Amino acid sequence: MNPADRIEFLQGTLDLLVLQTLASLGALHGFGIARRIEQVSGDTVLVNQGTIYPALVRLEEQGWISSEWGVSENNRRARFYSITAAGRKQLKGEIANWQRVAALVNAVLAGA
Repeated sequence: MNPADRIEFLQGTLDLLVLQTLASLGALHGFGIARRIEQVSGDTVLVNQGTIYPALVRLEEQGWISSEWGVSENNRRARFYSITAAGRKQLKGEIANWQRVAALVNAVLAGA
């Protein structure tokens, strides 16, 4: 894929994608979360370490995810993240907000 075709994230969108990924797949390490988002996007989104790890720290500070150390599939020590009950509640609100924003943008574009 051409790097120019990659999608830029809106502020807060990565949080929504991380929460949804963890809600759907269960506990994952940071690289696994990033790779899953890239796969689902058809590789139109690139989630690098400088993006995913600050988001994971922020989400954990908010209490929306928790983490514990474990061993990855290639026998490396890794921190695995899981969504919390508060994170599931936040995810519902984030999805509703995203749907409102998308409807607004679609309405404006349709009127253009």
